[in-house]
Amino acid sequence: MAEELSKLLSKQNEENLLPKTILYCLNPRDNEVLGTMIGNFQGEGMPGKMQFGSGWWFNDQKDGMERQMTQLAQLGLLSRFVGMLTDSRSFLSYTRHEYFRRILCQMIGRWVAAGEAPADIALLGEMVKNICFNNARDYFAIELN
Repeated sequence: MAEELSKLLSKQNEENLLPKTILYCLNPRDNEVLGTMIGNFQGEGMPGKMQFGSGWWFNDQKDGMERQMTQLAQLGLLSRFVGMLTDSRSFLSYTRHEYFRRILCQMIGRWVAAGEAPADIALLGEMVKNICFNNARDYFAIELN
């Protein structure tokens, strides 16, 4: 998958046709491929142009979400992540988004307790707000009144 995806994205990038893109995987074995691939095609002046999408389909459960976010944090910038998606199961997505936020906060809390992240509630609180709302609003240029 890596070679074919790299060729596709490279061709689009060379022709200045590569749009903002969110890559999702169905198999967690591909997490590292997507996590590193997005770093190859970031655009100047567009933070987080390429995104490694949240755990989805078979990965849309606690372990899958944690794996995806941990691997994104190890390979890229978790702080630029656009967070959980909503799909045709929109009504059920309300609880899924709440579950995602709890998993994210619990994971960051473990990192702080282990000394792997700063114990700075203002910094981490802002990062959580960005992941759960602001990054997606900015990425999709959603204007709110």
